Amino acid sequence: MHPLLILLIAGGLVVLLVLLRVFRVITGVACFALAVLVAIVGGILAIKISEFKAMGASKWSMPPTPVTTAAASAETWDRILPAVGSLSAVQGVTVAAQLDGNVAKIAFEPGSTVRAGDLLLQQDVTSETAQLEAAQAAAELGKLNLARSRELLEKTTISQQQFDSDDAAYKQATAQAQNIQATIDKKTIRAPFSGRLGIRLVNLGQTLKAGDPIVSLQALDPIYADFSLPQQDLPQISQGTDVRITSDAIAGKTAHGKITAINPDVDSATRNVRAEATFANADGNLRPGMFVDVEVVLPAKQKVLVIPATSILYAPFGDSVFVVESKTDAAGKTSQVLRQQFVRLGEKRGDFVAVTSGLKAGDVVVTTGAFKLHNGIPVTIDNSLAPDAQLAPEPDDS
Repeated sequence: MHPLLILLIAGGLVVLLVLLRVFRVITGVACFALAVLVAIVGGILAIKISEFKAMGASKWSMPPTPVTTAAASAETWDRILPAVGSLSAVQGVTVAAQLDGNVAKIAFEPGSTVRAGDLLLQQDVTSETAQLEAAQAAAELGKLNLARSRELLEKTTISQQQFDSDDAAYKQATAQAQNIQATIDKKTIRAPFSGRLGIRLVNLGQTLKAGDPIVSLQALDPIYADFSLPQQDLPQISQGTDVRITSDAIAGKTAHGKITAINPDVDSATRNVRAEATFANADGNLRPGMFVDVEVVLPAKQKVLVIPATSILYAPFGDSVFVVESKTDAAGKTSQVLRQQFVRLGEKRGDFVAVTSGLKAGDVVVTTGAFKLHNGIPVTIDNSLAPDAQLAPEPDDS
């Protein structure tokens, strides 16, 4: 039996004897019951006190926290110059009327693709057509008169002056016919180059003034991307340098092209130089006026140490990661614990971020839930649900 329990039972008997002497009026049964109750309560208290002392003497430790991890790895990345730009058509124009006149025929469908020389719109040319027939008849008569005058001149039947007059009359008649034909051609509006038409801006029978817009025509393949770079980047680029662009309009896709032109001057207000890259656009997904993110890919590569971006614990006083290390206790048992390590970050690409200082290749860092961890706690590694970090992620719901 526990020593404290024996002591308490003895104390209870002493109290019982004292009570028998002081309270003689109390029956013997009542005093015995009271003594037993005191002994039981004292025994329970003694046992609990002993248990609490044993718990205080032992060292309780928190169970290991499950974490996902990834090793810092050395990679080779392209060196890029980022910029923003906009797309423009290689050939783009708003087709407009050259002369006043009524719309007699609309020969295109909005949004269709046309080839160079295809008829788009015909203005009313009935008056010009009649004038052309008269002018052509006059030119034909002048031609005949000139032929007769040439024969007569050879026979010295007419003077040189008469021949020159007939020659001038023929040329004037021919020029008049050509002038009327040019008017008809200007009122016969054709596609100046191959491309895609936009929304029709005129209606049949409408009276057009010179310069009134008819329809937008854009050549979409290939297409230009115009962007600007700081003047200090000018020595690193040249015609033929690789360029890639991305846009929310073509989510998940990257277009590749090359620089085809660089302005010879630098903007004195922004100190930026303007460049132009050309991209194939056979599917027509890229449209003039679109905003795009531009990356100029330099020939030289760069070596970087990368970790998943989810490993970073961002804070105003410095960014840090939790490194998993092996630790052996006094009993020789090995466990894995965390060490918080401050790092300097570099460029971010996709799901990865470059680390410029604070880590070395092979260091194992926690990749998820870093905000709920702290320095020195034991962990167990479980990568069964670790996220799949990718350099060029393509979300399913993008």
